[in-house]
Amino acid sequence: MSRYPVVIIGAGPAGLTAGFELMKQGVASITVEKAEKVGGISRTEVYKGYRFDIGGHRFFTKVEEVKAVWAEILGNDFIQVPRLSRIYYQGKFYDYPLSLLKTLKNLGPFASVLMVASYFKAKVKKLLNPGFEAETFEEWVTDSFGERLYKTFFKTYTEKVWGIPCSQIRADWAAQRIQNMSLRQVVMNAVFGSQNAKSLIKTFDYPRLGPGMMWERCQELLEAKGSPVHLNTEIVRVEHQGTFVTKVIAKQGDHTFELTGDHFINSMPISALVHRLDPPPPPEVIEAARGLKYRDFLIVSLIIDQADLFPDNWLYIHSPEFKVGRIQNFKNWSPAMVPDASKTCLGMEYFCSEGDELWEMPNAKLIELATQEIARLGLGVKVSDIEDGCVIRQYKAYPVYDGEYRQHLQVLQDYIETFENLQTVGRNGMHRYNNQDHSMLTALLAAKNILGENHGLWDVNVERSYHENFTNKEWAELKQTSTDPNKNAQPLSTVV
Repeated sequence: MSRYPVVIIGAGPAGLTAGFELMKQGVASITVEKAEKVGGISRTEVYKGYRFDIGGHRFFTKVEEVKAVWAEILGNDFIQVPRLSRIYYQGKFYDYPLSLLKTLKNLGPFASVLMVASYFKAKVKKLLNPGFEAETFEEWVTDSFGERLYKTFFKTYTEKVWGIPCSQIRADWAAQRIQNMSLRQVVMNAVFGSQNAKSLIKTFDYPRLGPGMMWERCQELLEAKGSPVHLNTEIVRVEHQGTFVTKVIAKQGDHTFELTGDHFINSMPISALVHRLDPPPPPEVIEAARGLKYRDFLIVSLIIDQADLFPDNWLYIHSPEFKVGRIQNFKNWSPAMVPDASKTCLGMEYFCSEGDELWEMPNAKLIELATQEIARLGLGVKVSDIEDGCVIRQYKAYPVYDGEYRQHLQVLQDYIETFENLQTVGRNGMHRYNNQDHSMLTALLAAKNILGENHGLWDVNVERSYHENFTNKEWAELKQTSTDPNKNAQPLSTVV
């Protein structure tokens, strides 16, 4: 048995940030991670010297404390990267954000007129039904953009990502990711060059060797200060007496051991945490955990015998005839990701679910599929240009916002909050589609709680404070509201 003041489950951005903040304040911790390397979905994988970013991570935030952590850990190993992404649809490329003139040219005059008419039809419908509130992704986007633009630029790609019809996805997803985008905004962008939509930035910071460089450095700093990080270690049981967690049982290979602590921070999927509690939670809590769903994905990384291809960081593939959903050009994130300057490495991202046809496809077949699709896309790549490839699978990459997730998550939140010395943080720990900086923010607040402050982690409401629209003023309000003993009198959702 080993004892540490704080036991942290999971070594992704959230878990490691919590450990880092505690370390700076002189509080030791131990972190256990099931995978063979740190970083979670923000790790960097390596194959024959080629580096792969799992999912694509732009280091951009308006939360100053998060920005400070990045700078403390990585220092001068950031580079500045121009942001460029485009949409591929029916053999043509559309700027993202949408460029008015190019979009109309690609669509043609007839389709353009129909799309504009569809937009105004949606606006008239909204005026006639002022009390209408969209509940699904399909309703939200159609209400905001019109049916034709929804079907052209949103439906196919979104259903690729989630694997379910847009009519079964909560409107939360749209409100979070594409809020403030409208046909009016597209016109403003085209005429004045403004770029006010959420998630749209012109440049971003990026670790020279990929996002995993950040978290591998963090691991080194923690271990140098007596806060070990154990990899290939799975939590098999979380024991508690009433509302107080006493210890966790961990397994590393054939070795099982116990870890006790005063405080526990969890960042593994909240559904997995619930199933590992001993004694088990009430039946309704277990049932809620079973109701949460996740989306997995895989990357087929192709090494291509060409020095330069497209200039984008990534391309969104909206055309339904292709299974690939997104294509990363790793060289355009950082030249150091590709060891041979005469080559290019692309990450063909396929959204799937564990056990389905794509997930179970042998690696050789997946590489063949990706090779054929990249050749058909018209990006200047021939089958003969593909020199090598590898496949990386990512479990539980995205928490699913289906029609039932809210009620299930509320049950789990209410139950977890009854524990006196257990906090759950991060994307999967809270079943929220947090960006990296939001995951880190929940972890910073959890660490501050252990140090004597009083922050409501669930008040970090990503739908209302998206990372590229989160101001210093809002961060100050968040901290003030979280520490206010009367905070329940004014819910944070009315502030942020």
